[in-house]
Amino acid sequence: MSSSAPIADAPPPTAAATEDPPSPDGWRDGESRSLAALRAELDRIDDAVHDLLMERAGVIEQVARSGKRGALRPGREAAIIRRLVARHTGTLPPQTLVRLWRELLAGTTAMQGGFSIAVCSAGRDGAYVQVAREQFGALTPMRVYRSPAQAIGEVSAGRATAAVLPMPSRTEEPRDAWWTALLQKDATRIHVVARLPFWAPRPDGAPDAPALVVAAAAADASGADRSLLGVELPLEMSQARLTTALTAAGLEPGLVLLRRDPGATAADALVEVDGYVTDDDPRLAQIAGVPRRPVVLGAYAIPLQGASA
Repeated sequence: MSSSAPIADAPPPTAAATEDPPSPDGWRDGESRSLAALRAELDRIDDAVHDLLMERAGVIEQVARSGKRGALRPGREAAIIRRLVARHTGTLPPQTLVRLWRELLAGTTAMQGGFSIAVCSAGRDGAYVQVAREQFGALTPMRVYRSPAQAIGEVSAGRATAAVLPMPSRTEEPRDAWWTALLQKDATRIHVVARLPFWAPRPDGAPDAPALVVAAAAADASGADRSLLGVELPLEMSQARLTTALTAAGLEPGLVLLRRDPGATAADALVEVDGYVTDDDPRLAQIAGVPRRPVVLGAYAIPLQGASA
């Protein structure tokens, strides 16, 4: 007979003890295997996306070698983004889609040659630089200038691809009314080619400095555009009369800015009209009461608005 004390029955195992022990990353074995499979699927998708990006870059290289029109195509870019947003589904925010493609488009534009932006800061605490970065990418070379004339001068001299300028307003000083300089068809003609920011509504903290982009190349149509006209008119001509004349010529005006600067012999008007208007549009010759044919200052793609943005 053994002298050792009998061994008492061990207590039944707890529920926790019957489960699989946690894996080193804190997940149970079953969950870990599932998570690993999902991560592997994400890696596969990332590789596929990367492959397509490299394939897309190869096509861009072919475009660059074709000798076609310059790399800056804001109308074409706007049409791409509109199409993608229209087909977008799921829980990924559309704004994220816009941001991804803006960086992609900036990168591929830079592939086609020197690409830099001049920004008129206009004392808005860097808001115009932020808006420019949103449009042209985080890594695109940018220089900031105090006046619109300086920024436009960089484009005219070929040292910048485009310039981001404050949106014209009725209260601006004559020196800030940069659009009046575009009325002169200089050797290097400058055109309005885009409006920023391109999407709304703006979340808290997002830059919201209304701006126009100008470049030495003419704007390209996006399929949903507004054009800007520079109109010289007699000093006595009212905004209402000008609006009537534009409508009668078949142009649908929106914003109209009228300037009668001291000492000037004529007034200047900046007129926004619906659609994509070119220099040879016959409606320009049908505007009554103006001494000369209006100048097409450019056009821009209508920004995305509402929940779809």
